[in-house]
Amino acid sequence: MDEAMLAASEASFTANNLWILIAAVLVFIMHLGFASLESGFVRKKNTVNILFKNSMIIAIGLLTYYLVGFNLMYPDDPISGFFGFDGFGLSMPEGAAGAIEYADGSYTYWTDFIFQAMFAATGATIVSGAVAERMKLGAFLVFTLVFVSLCYPITGMWKWGAGWLDARGFYDFAGSTLVHSVGGWAALACIMVLGARKGKYTSKGIQAIPGHSMPLATVGVFMLWFGWFGFNGGSVLSADPVLVSLVFVTTCLAAAAGAVGAFFTSYAMFKSHDLSMVLNGILGGLVGITAGADLMSPTDAILIGLVAGIIIPLSVVFFDRTLKLDDPVGATSVHLVCGIWGTLAVGIFGDLAGFGQLIEQLIGILAIGAFTFVFAYILITILKSTMGIRVDEEHEVTGLDLSEHDMEAYSEVDKSYSLAID
Repeated sequence: MDEAMLAASEASFTANNLWILIAAVLVFIMHLGFASLESGFVRKKNTVNILFKNSMIIAIGLLTYYLVGFNLMYPDDPISGFFGFDGFGLSMPEGAAGAIEYADGSYTYWTDFIFQAMFAATGATIVSGAVAERMKLGAFLVFTLVFVSLCYPITGMWKWGAGWLDARGFYDFAGSTLVHSVGGWAALACIMVLGARKGKYTSKGIQAIPGHSMPLATVGVFMLWFGWFGFNGGSVLSADPVLVSLVFVTTCLAAAAGAVGAFFTSYAMFKSHDLSMVLNGILGGLVGITAGADLMSPTDAILIGLVAGIIIPLSVVFFDRTLKLDDPVGATSVHLVCGIWGTLAVGIFGDLAGFGQLIEQLIGILAIGAFTFVFAYILITILKSTMGIRVDEEHEVTGLDLSEHDMEAYSEVDKSYSLAID
């Protein structure tokens, strides 16, 4: 019997560990989705710049999460649940303590790190799209380095590292707030300080600046949807067949409902079938379900996604026309606003629904939002006053591909086509 139990335990450990590694690969693929989506939503002359930033974000994220982030996010003894740090680098517990005895036998220490590291850079990726086409590359990379090293793991620890919000009962399954709203708050702070793209807001009114490739943006959204199976499914932190399959279902239904909600709402508002709104509606539904994907029934997931999809065009118009904040990809609407909605939805739908839980969700949103916004605002203001954050007007007109990278995304044979879409 003892041998049979040991074999079963080892088999379960292997299955759990393998699934979370696969989920980490799926989350990694999401960075390709972000790169494709953002490059499709910007003008041709800024394509290389967006692709460059997204390539560097994942590199910076992995290295800084190894160096400081993981031990900031998961300290052994956090001070009053607010802060803790176990030293630089990684130190795997010896023997079985870092393997089959780690995390109740669900995965190894190394698996824990690589899965969490794939999440770490996502917040900065959200900022990348919001500040597209006018931020200096060097300033953005410094912002990413500091933001991913410090801000993301500190607020992440408050919940996922057994910090003070976790003790209060705040719930965020896979990061509607801890990942998406954190990126959204940072994006909001940055675009407030950075200002709008040249020609966006004029004396003649608001000028639309369409992206250069809707096919590329569409591919990006479907890559993100695909990767979200790992983002949410891996957050079960085991290969539990019932719970993982439920999360797959709620994730997919919310995305589908987000598309439908954005479709009807945008048509009612603009009297046109706007593909960009439907694409962001899908993402809004995914962001919305992320906080409670493991708690919701299929009907709950559809309602959460539907509301998120309705929110998208309303929020985009609010930021663009009312606040006059220029966000080329709609990152603040998708990740900030729908992240807030999804986090609140945990207290409205599903297994934890109730007024007390709703209050805890609101406390978590406000605390993390305040810390992140202030951190990002101070950081971007310091960068503005030191190295500068805005490219020269001449370079903005020419495009960041030539001014920052001395190369173009498309060959000379595309020149006649580019004149029509630039």
